[in-house]
Amino acid sequence: MSELTHQQHDHAHGHEHHHDDTEITVFGFWTYLMSDLILFTSLFIAFAVLHPHVADGPSAKDLFGETLDYVLIETFLLLISSFTFGLAMLASYKQKKQQVIGWLIVTFLFGAGFVGMEINEFSHLVHEGYGPDRSAFLSSFFSLVGTHGLHVSSGLIWMTLLIVQISKFGLTTNVTRRLACLSLFWHFLDIVWILVFSVVYLLGVSS
Repeated sequence: MSELTHQQHDHAHGHEHHHDDTEITVFGFWTYLMSDLILFTSLFIAFAVLHPHVADGPSAKDLFGETLDYVLIETFLLLISSFTFGLAMLASYKQKKQQVIGWLIVTFLFGAGFVGMEINEFSHLVHEGYGPDRSAFLSSFFSLVGTHGLHVSSGLIWMTLLIVQISKFGLTTNVTRRLACLSLFWHFLDIVWILVFSVVYLLGVSS
């Protein structure tokens, strides 16, 4: 009887230790997100200071006045991807492996569409001679929007690796924990983009 009790104690202790590891991981990831928040706050401040300085180049109103619908489509792609990621998380709580993979693939496609449209926008601006070296405004614009795009691209790579891991190992504790961290990251980028859309595009066009 004592041996059985001892085994149960060890099992409980191991479970508690594993739970502590999860909490530490999530706390560490929140710390990372706060550092990312500081990064984006700095870029927003730089944009706010530099956006009036257009030199002999175009202003935000000149650039985005006729392309706001295009950016709105980008925004909807990212918003929808955030919703589909939420569906993937719901499926993970129910241990429905194939549904998780399916929703992650849909999320990836929407996210890739967003990145593709952003690359196309950048390419068009550079082709027109409105690259980041044209003015302080464009430099701050490319820095802010480009940094966000790089984060989304990193999220897509992370998502691809998770799809492979879920396919191979299933919804293990480690994989589910990584999925939860990616969910926080993805929703964070969604919020940042809403701010980018509001500050850079909407306010830029109305100013």
